[in-house]
Amino acid sequence: MQLTVNGRVHRVRAEQHATLLEVLRSDLELTGTKLVCDRGECGACTVLLDSVPVYACLTLAAACEGQAITTIEGLAPAGSASLHPLQEAFIRHDAAQCGFCTPGQLLAAAALLERLPDPTDDEIRTGMSGNLCRCGTYPRIVLAVRSAARVLRERAHAP
Repeated sequence: MQLTVNGRVHRVRAEQHATLLEVLRSDLELTGTKLVCDRGECGACTVLLDSVPVYACLTLAAACEGQAITTIEGLAPAGSASLHPLQEAFIRHDAAQCGFCTPGQLLAAAALLERLPDPTDDEIRTGMSGNLCRCGTYPRIVLAVRSAARVLRERAHAP
C-alpha cells in the first residue's frame, strides 16, 4: 500500500488487518505515536487523517490510502528547526508532565484550532476530551492551547 505521512509518500507492505499505529511505529519507525490502551480509550495514538483526529490504534492502515496522515513528527513546519506554536506553548506552560500523552494531545489541539481558531476554554476542554492525561495537567493543557491559539491568530493577521 502507499501512505502519505507527514507530506512524504511511503510504500508499505503490511497485512490488510494492520492498524495505522502498527504501520507507523513498526514499518515507518515513527514512534512519536504512542501505544497505550490499544482500544481507542486514551487518545495517546491520535494522528490527523486529512486534518481530522483519529485513533491510530483503531484505524486500519489500508483505509488510509489516498489521505494525508500527520503524526507528531510532522506537526512542526517541514524543514524547519522551530517547533509548532502548540509545542512551544506546551513547553512554556508546563502542559506535559510525563509527556506520554503529549503527541496525541498536540494533534487533537491542532485539529481543534484548525476548526476553531479562537476557542473558549469550554470548547478547548470539549475538543480535547478524547485525550486522557494520567498526570492531570488539564488546566495547563487548556492554558497552552489558548496561548497557542493567540499566537496562531497573530501570525495569521501579521503582514
